[in-house]
Amino acid sequence: EIQLVESGGGSVQAGGSLRLSCAASGFTFHLTAMSWVRQSTGQGLEWLATVTGLGGRTAYADSVKGRFTISRDNAKFTTYLEMNNLQPEDTAIYYCAIDTLGNTRGQGTQVTVSS
Repeated sequence: EIQLVESGGGSVQAGGSLRLSCAASGFTFHLTAMSWVRQSTGQGLEWLATVTGLGGRTAYADSVKGRFTISRDNAKFTTYLEMNNLQPEDTAIYYCAIDTLGNTRGQGTQVTVSS
């Protein structure tokens, strides 16, 4: 059974930083590209970033490029999202996923950014 468990969300002021973690199990982690997606209230899922299985390649949405960094530690079966210079529009539930559409994702972690 695939399990993805996110953690690290919270409330910060604009300009602040957070680091999200996603613990994975139930699949061949090091062979699977991992992604982060988010969903704001009343909006659909928004893809943010993807890292390849061995971590050699990353890709980012324009909305987060230069502010967010995706990484992974295959020995710990964990994916990370380092988020800097957070803005109120980044307020959302953040999910890690094994696909870029977020069809297979965890339960999410709330990030709230106040101005």
